[in-house]
Amino acid sequence: MDLGLRGKNVIVTGGSKGIGLACARLFLAEGAKVGITSRAQANLDRAKAALGDVFAFAADLIDADQAARMVEAMEKAVGPADVLVNSAGAARRTPPDDLTSAAWKAAIDAKYFSYINVIDPVVKRMARRGSGVIVNVIGNGGKVATPVHLPGGAANAALMLATAGLGTAYASKGVRVVGVNPGTTDTERVAEGLKADAKLHGISEDEARKRSLQRIPMGRMAAPEEIANTVVYLASGKASYVTGVTISMDGAVSPVVV
Repeated sequence: MDLGLRGKNVIVTGGSKGIGLACARLFLAEGAKVGITSRAQANLDRAKAALGDVFAFAADLIDADQAARMVEAMEKAVGPADVLVNSAGAARRTPPDDLTSAAWKAAIDAKYFSYINVIDPVVKRMARRGSGVIVNVIGNGGKVATPVHLPGGAANAALMLATAGLGTAYASKGVRVVGVNPGTTDTERVAEGLKADAKLHGISEDEARKRSLQRIPMGRMAAPEEIANTVVYLASGKASYVTGVTISMDGAVSPVVV
């Protein structure tokens, strides 16, 4: 299926690893022009070597000034953004007894503001141009609380509300804002979460992984490429009437009506 993304300008935050890298690769395969960002230049260098023709810019998106400079650099190098995919933030998994107020703040900075600091300048530019799509890769922790992911889950819940609100606010201006909530996906971030879960329950990491898989009706984790398939579809004109919603992709772990 031709998704009509050839020649579109795409920014992928967190594009050096995991789901973000898978999204960048798929947009390139669709003929889009892609820019990726990450905090670590070394990760960007590895991603650029794997992806080929992408623009890479290092920035810590928790810092609003760095985020703004990144957006400016991306639009100069790649062109005015037709699509923004946010996949950069990750809150550290922490057992409840180890939480502090600083840990809660760090999670909000890492997951919420790393998205908002990019969304804010980009959505306004898109609105002035009268078109654009923002896809936020969030996480089902914002819907279903888990003990080792409380601060990150709270940030996810806030992002889900921001996605719904911005989708509504900018619908009349030609801008769509949608979210994707991955469940357990085979990434480094999930591996970190399994370590925290193992510590909380006094079990091995292998046992934590086994228990995690047992909770998934499909019997396996998602591959990053599977999440990317949905992200790229939502960014395309084939999803032109989808906005202000967040779609769960958790292998039927949470079979709820929304």
